[in-house]
Amino acid sequence: MIWDRLIKNSENIIKKFDFHMEEYEEPGMHRFNKEGWTNRTWKRDSIRRAHIDIVDARETRGLWMMHVCMFPMLQNSGPIFGWDVIAGKNKVTGAFHDWSPLLDKNHPMINIFGEQCKRYGASKKRDLPDWALKIFSPHMIAAGNIREMEELNKICKLVEDNLTIYIDHIEDYDYKAPEPDVIEAQNYYCKHQQMNPHTPKVMERLGLPEEDVKIFCTDNLFPIIK
Repeated sequence: MIWDRLIKNSENIIKKFDFHMEEYEEPGMHRFNKEGWTNRTWKRDSIRRAHIDIVDARETRGLWMMHVCMFPMLQNSGPIFGWDVIAGKNKVTGAFHDWSPLLDKNHPMINIFGEQCKRYGASKKRDLPDWALKIFSPHMIAAGNIREMEELNKICKLVEDNLTIYIDHIEDYDYKAPEPDVIEAQNYYCKHQQMNPHTPKVMERLGLPEEDVKIFCTDNLFPIIK
């Protein structure tokens, strides 16, 4: 049932992406679309990149993983949307959701996110490493050991609602920030995400080829703007 709910969550997210945005093929991403591994990207005027990454290793490794991230356009002062989850058959081992501030830690959208997150209280919180504390908001959800469907339904519904709210509000902050500042801030976020040593380890544990994982984590998961 845990996998079924998460797969439904991924389907709902893709439906929202399809409704609100235009899907495009990102250069080099075709390498990371194969049996059990899905990568898709979308964009719209206010969002330069919306990415969903799903690894379905239920039969081979007993695990299922999803990564969702949305970056605003390069003159938008709004935060980055993130949702990451990995689960075995009987529990979610990690669930992470944030709207991560770029130029202003007290950005109005961060306050909206904070209010929304009051709807969900994790039964078991996970501590964050230093690299994460430097980029995530104080309202970030970091949960582990989710076993009850009631709790899983709450966080999935929260993410789905927050996705709609994010898309509805992000356009209000178009052309509210200088492009060089936004590029620097988004690159700062990506560089810190690339410091996460667990990402490549988890992907390899899911059975993905080491060389693919190395290239993917460097160039496609959190790409630096050059």
